[in-house]
Amino acid sequence: MEATASPTTDLPLFRRVSGTLLRSQQLGLVIVLIILGAALTAAAGSHPDRVTGAQVNNFLNAYTLIQMATDASAFAIMGVGATIVIISGGIDLSVGAIYALAGVVMAMVLRAAGPMGPIATVLLGLGACLGVSLVCGLLNGLMVIGLGVHPFIITLGTMWMLRGIAFVISKAESILVPSALTDVVKASLGFRTALYPVPLLVTLLVTVIGSVYLVRTVMGRHVFAIGGNVEASRFSGLGVDRVKLGVYVISGISAGIAAFVGAAFYGSATSSDGTGYELYVIAAAVVGGASLAGGKGSAVSALLGALLIVTIRQAIRTLHLDQNYEWIIIGGALIIAVVLDQSGSRLLARRLAAASATANRPRAA
Repeated sequence: MEATASPTTDLPLFRRVSGTLLRSQQLGLVIVLIILGAALTAAAGSHPDRVTGAQVNNFLNAYTLIQMATDASAFAIMGVGATIVIISGGIDLSVGAIYALAGVVMAMVLRAAGPMGPIATVLLGLGACLGVSLVCGLLNGLMVIGLGVHPFIITLGTMWMLRGIAFVISKAESILVPSALTDVVKASLGFRTALYPVPLLVTLLVTVIGSVYLVRTVMGRHVFAIGGNVEASRFSGLGVDRVKLGVYVISGISAGIAAFVGAAFYGSATSSDGTGYELYVIAAAVVGGASLAGGKGSAVSALLGALLIVTIRQAIRTLHLDQNYEWIIIGGALIIAVVLDQSGSRLLARRLAAASATANRPRAA
């Protein structure tokens, strides 16, 4: 008799190989970050500490590292949501506009509410951000599944619409947020003055939640299935439209969380906030290993991608290079990431083909 290959025969191999490729890409990012950090530490020079007078490295010091983590927080938080969308086979270009609109609405709501205690201020501000971002994500998802138009076009349109709404309702003015909110997000938590770990902690929490959602929940597995083969998922009975709607809501909410942290940290919100963030967010996701073809990616990789982008930006500042090199280097990193992803996909296809041929080979009686 001849053995015939079945989906269950190849699935374990698919998971092993794809998992190995993803882990190797994460390990590669960690190695790149370590090498880049070591090179910057060696080349950055030093300066006297303002408090102790001791010489500290211009790059490898607590203030710079915490500031980098703060800068990366917006990209990483939104990157988790964007990665989930990309894994499903979609894309969301509106995250920067959602960031701006959520921040502006929060600032306006808090200004209208008047003085409140810290807890009430945080709850109202966070509720406003999450409410606006949830509605925006829901709008994106409904149009993607209802109109049957490519999500690139839908979210490009909503990017302009939501940014315009933010300009109209704020009259293009910068709106201050209550100091009580800023005090919470800038709490030192026992660290030295001027070290603010709260954005980093929020980023880590969002990354953990995103990882659990993708790896440990049924909905997360459905996201990977739909990104891998949407038609097969539909025929197998998965609620494709429901999952697609969910991923855009998640992306919107992640932008809302980032807006809350950003507006609270910097003390104000304006309609121009988040301009261009969608490019950094997508770059962080792709550099982190998310495949634009769908079906591959992780929340941890999005965090690593955001850290790499911020490290590149910090390197340019530390070495006093022309700021325009930032675009060149990040663009090059994005192209390299896509090429590596395609090479990995071809390697995976060859291994699956070899496994299928082995399974179909006639066996001796």
